[in-house]
This record gives sequence, C-alpha cells and structure tokens, in this order.
Amino acid sequence: MIATLFGLSVVSLVIWAVLLFARGGFWRTRCAPPIAPEALAAFEAWPAVVAVVPARNEADVIGAAVASLIEQDYAGEFHVVVVDDHSTDGTADAARATALALGKPERLTVIAAEPLPAGWSGKVWAQSQGVAAVASRALSADYLLLTDADIGHPPEAVAELVARATIERRDLVSLMVRLRCDSIWEKALIPAFVFFFAKLYPFRWVNDPRNKTAAAAGGCMLVKRAALEEAGGMASIRAALIDDCTLAAQIKHRGQGGHAIRLDVAARSRSLRPYDGPSEIWNMIARTAFTQLRYSPWLLAGTLAGMTVIYLVPPVVAVALGPLGWPAWLAWGAMCCAYAPMLRYYGRSPWWAPALPLVALFYVGATVASAVRYWRGKGGQWKARVQAPVQGR
Repeated sequence: MIATLFGLSVVSLVIWAVLLFARGGFWRTRCAPPIAPEALAAFEAWPAVVAVVPARNEADVIGAAVASLIEQDYAGEFHVVVVDDHSTDGTADAARATALALGKPERLTVIAAEPLPAGWSGKVWAQSQGVAAVASRALSADYLLLTDADIGHPPEAVAELVARATIERRDLVSLMVRLRCDSIWEKALIPAFVFFFAKLYPFRWVNDPRNKTAAAAGGCMLVKRAALEEAGGMASIRAALIDDCTLAAQIKHRGQGGHAIRLDVAARSRSLRPYDGPSEIWNMIARTAFTQLRYSPWLLAGTLAGMTVIYLVPPVVAVALGPLGWPAWLAWGAMCCAYAPMLRYYGRSPWWAPALPLVALFYVGATVASAVRYWRGKGGQWKARVQAPVQGR
C-alpha cells in the first residue's frame, strides 16, 4: 500500500514538473501591456467598430454593460447593437433607457432576435442576428466587438483592442475579463476557473501563430470582420456551446497556415455577474464541461483519473505518509506555486493555494454533473434552454 501511494505521488510530481516547465507557462498571469500613448497618437484613421451584445433576461446588468460601451473613448466610428434574445424581464427597455439617460441614443440599436432555428445554439444565433444587422442597416464595421451583456469595459478598452489588433496584425484579440470575486464562494472557486482554462489553453500557445492551440474568451472578442467572413461567419459555429474557443479555432485555422490571434487576461474589463452561492458556479461549470470532453465517457473517465492524480493524490499521500511521502509534498508545493499568480491576480492571499485540491474536487463534481445532465437530455442548459445535442443523434 505504501509503495503504491509513493508511486502515485512520484507520478504526480513528474506531471507537475511538466506542467510548470513544458506547458507554455500557463500559470504565469500577466495582463496585456497597455498600448503606448505615442502608438495610439500615430493612428490617423481609426477603423469603424460595431459591438454586438446578445442579451437574454439581463435586465439587472445590461444597463451597466451598455453604459460602459456607449461611453467608450474611441476616435473612430463606434456603434452598439444589442440583440434581445426573447427576454421577459425588460432587457431591451433597460438598454434603451441607459442610452437615453447618457444622451447618446444614436449610438445604440436594439433588435429582437428571430425564433431560434434548429441546429443553432442560442447565443450564437443572437450574435449572428447582430452581425446580420450590421449589413442590413449599413453600419460601418471593420471590426466586430463580440461581448456579453454582463461585461463592463473601461473607457479605453475598444481603442486598445483595435490598436493591438492593428499593430500586431491580429485577426482576433480577446480578453479573459476579471470575473467577480467578492463573495466567499467567489473567492474560493473563481480563480481556479481561469487557472484551469489557462492550463487547457496556454495563452502563450494561443498567441503563437505557429501553434495550433486556439482559444478566446466570449466576454470580450474583437474580430476583424473580413476574417470572420472568410472563416464562414457565425454560421460556421452555429451549434457550438463553447462558442468562443470554437470561433477562435475557425479564425486561426482558416485557409493555409496559422493566422494570428491573441488572448490575455484583462487588466480592467470585468464581469458584472455575481456568483453568490456555490450552485451558480456549479451550473456555470456543468453547462459545458462535458461538451469540452466531446460527450465521451472515456474522456470523462480519463479526466477524473487525471484530476485525481494531479490534485488529490499529493495532499492525501503527504498527510498519510508524512516525511516518507516527500514526492507528494513536493507536488503539493509545485501546485501551490503554480496557483499563486492567479490568486494574486484576483487579490487573494497565497494561503488559499493549499486548498486547490478541494476546489478541484468541486470542479470534478460539476464535470460529472455535466455528464449526467447530458445523459438525461438536459445538457448545455442555460437561460431555460437545453442546447446540447440529444444523446444518440
């Protein structure tokens, strides 16, 4: 028994060594550096941008999100299109009232989404309606800012995104916005969400055109309109539940060779959505976790085994074997070192790091729940919609 536990701890330690030194430095949490003022001043003609905001029952946050867009300090043409996706809580009225209160109703267009057709996920359909409105209403748009109804942007956000895309010749520039981290459950669970995402999609690899890894964060994606059309438009990802990463792959992998995209953690763009209880975070994970595993029970089993060896074995063996379990102690220490930068990004003490195995256990439970929901025909449920494909089809 002792030999088995010792062996598992050695495996965990080796895995953590690989993660730390050969996984694209995923654990380094660095915001994109701001664009130099002289670089911004060098722009003679700023491209036109239209923000497309899908919104379904977002009356409690849409006002703040729309205000942050309408008040952008952007020298070029800029317009906001909110797509009301069959809301029943006055989302559209709240958006219009915000624009009116700011004295800039001309910067906002609110449209009602058509009924959701078969084969489309709800958010992507709403986004496609917004993109179509850009053409049908003859709005000038060299770039499209695909953003969510619960995201607050600083005044310089659009200018910096456009400048980065232009200067670095990127077809898509995305920010992983800072999720709210105020309640005790948010403090305990939210930093790990971004940590696990970055481990799956190391940002350095995403940002390298030569690397096939592609990812984006759906809360804030600036995409070149011509690149989106060349990739097949929103219809090319019509059924995607993980729409952001799917779109990033379409943009990066279109045609021959790799095309430049970029993903960073945001310095100031933030989510307005609260997660005051564990059930809300649980549902956020469970909505797409099994989708990420391509609805495969084998990948699910592999994920559970991997998470156990990587996150649960180190503390269990360390406590069980004491000094004899030195590889487990080292693995646990490596885990804490890897997690510390993300905790610092969210303003949390590094003393939270040793609890990451418990947080991982929560995420494992939500992943299993995601699979169970799928097998029960309730996969991908969000905003009262079940969107995952029916099992067996």
